Amino acid sequence: MRSIDRYLLVQLLTVFAFFSLVLISVYWVNRAARLFDAIVGDGQSFWIFLELSALTLPNVIRVVLPLSAFAAAVYVAMRMTRDNELVVLQGTGLSFLRMLWPVAVFGLVAAVMLSFLMHVLMPLSRMQLAERQVQIAENITSRLLRSGEFLQPADDIVVFVRAITPEGKLLDVFLSDARTAGTRVEYNASSALLVPGVQGPTLVLLDGVALIYREGADRLGTLSFDELTFDIGGLVGPAGRRADVRELPTAELLSPDPTALEELRISISEVRFELASRFAQPLLAVMTSLIGFIAICLGQFSRLGAWRQVVGAIIVLALIQLASNAASGFALRNAALAWLAFLPVGLGGAVVGGMLWWASRARGRGWTARAHAGGAA
Repeated sequence: MRSIDRYLLVQLLTVFAFFSLVLISVYWVNRAARLFDAIVGDGQSFWIFLELSALTLPNVIRVVLPLSAFAAAVYVAMRMTRDNELVVLQGTGLSFLRMLWPVAVFGLVAAVMLSFLMHVLMPLSRMQLAERQVQIAENITSRLLRSGEFLQPADDIVVFVRAITPEGKLLDVFLSDARTAGTRVEYNASSALLVPGVQGPTLVLLDGVALIYREGADRLGTLSFDELTFDIGGLVGPAGRRADVRELPTAELLSPDPTALEELRISISEVRFELASRFAQPLLAVMTSLIGFIAICLGQFSRLGAWRQVVGAIIVLALIQLASNAASGFALRNAALAWLAFLPVGLGGAVVGGMLWWASRARGRGWTARAHAGGAA
């Protein structure tokens, strides 16, 4: 690689690392704040919060890397213009198209990082995150079984447990259920046991009485019982969960088993679109970096800066993303349309081609005039 290519590539990678660190920190802190309220505020430990936060990082990095590549390309192009480096590069005989080579290599480096995330880290982190969430949902000790406190684990449900023995037996249990409109049922039991079940945990109330009040009849009914079961699985979340296609390894997506997919309730269209997306999304880093760099270089010189080119490039990327979101809906319903995952890459390539055509048509006048004007300024 020529010295100029190495110089430009090092500049891009340095700025890319800085923007990635900043954007990942901002994005992760924003998500971690909401996760902290949901996890720690729900009675879970701080270590569980750290574990779940770490498992969300791969998805955060996946979102941030293309944005960081775009920001790095824009920043380096603007700095080269401000420092008159474009004039120096032009003086060495380096053409505009040739100068895009290190930018494309930089985009490929970011694409390799994204590929590793999409094919390795993302499926593993999503699977482990989903499993931990199910375990937390099924572990109701911190949410429901705290002695001496009135707890409201769900709307219209109030639970009180006087004490919990070391063996896990609940003493003097009170449970109020007002989920049915116009009816309130209050259970009082001398003791209770928590029993795991297929559909979730079940509370077995022993030696107690149920008070049933109906507003319409304006009467209070009583029911004594020696043993009564109360399904609390709905209060702490379902015992199972629907599998997510994004949790499956790429090897399984390449050769899906129809029987396994049916058991997981995953359609073949979801599998094909997810597989295509894992190969298509990394290429977006190449397109975003090229679009950002070319947009700055093709703009006319202005003492107000290059904000118009930056805004224009952002609008183009936003339109590409909107088209991608619209196309994904069709692809998820029709397996034959899985190729639509490459639509953002194709649109990005069309934009880059249009910019290069404009540069060739203008014979570099726009870039040269802006660079010389910047030098004269």
